[in-house]
Order: sequence, then C-alpha cells, then structure tokens
Amino acid sequence: MKALYKGRPAYVWEISKTGERPDWIEEALSKNNIYWLDNRVRILMTALRPPVVKKLKMGEGGTIGGGVDALGVYAYGYVGDFLDATNQRVVSKEKFLKHYQILGV
Repeated sequence: MKALYKGRPAYVWEISKTGERPDWIEEALSKNNIYWLDNRVRILMTALRPPVVKKLKMGEGGTIGGGVDALGVYAYGYVGDFLDATNQRVVSKEKFLKHYQILGV
C-alpha cells in the first residue's frame, strides 16, 4: 500500500500471512529476503526493492541508506506490524496509525 510518512511517499506492507501482497513483497519472499519464522518475518532490508527506492546517500546515522548498515542487517516484524520499505524500518500498528497517512493500496 502507499502511505505518507512525514509528508513523503512510502511503500508499506502490513505483515500478514493471508493478506494482500504487493509484487515487491512476493519477489522478496521468493528470494528469501523476507522469510517466515512462525508468526514473524525476518527481513533483509538492504535487498528490498519497492517500486520507488529512495536515493542512497550518506546521512542519518552515518551509513548508506540512512540508518541501515551496508553489510546487510536483518529486521524482524510480527503479524500486524508494518514494513516500510522506503524508509527501511518495521513499525508497530500503533505507531503506523499515529505517524503514517494511508493513500491507497
């Protein structure tokens, strides 16, 4: 789904075993960049390819991509959490509803 975070577009996915999955999530699952571990997923953030990828730059946190270690850091998310691939983070449903504005699917 598309959403706004701090006024900027972001591609997000509500982590779910049965819900709708965008193409970029299906691709990540097929390549094991997202891997199910019971009711949570392990995500290789640096391998995600949402439709719009923000430009790599040095900055926020001093690493390439703004906070994600260039060596390949895994993040974990539970069913009901949201994966924000554009900003490379997993947020709880509560934080998502508070800080994001849903634009559409």
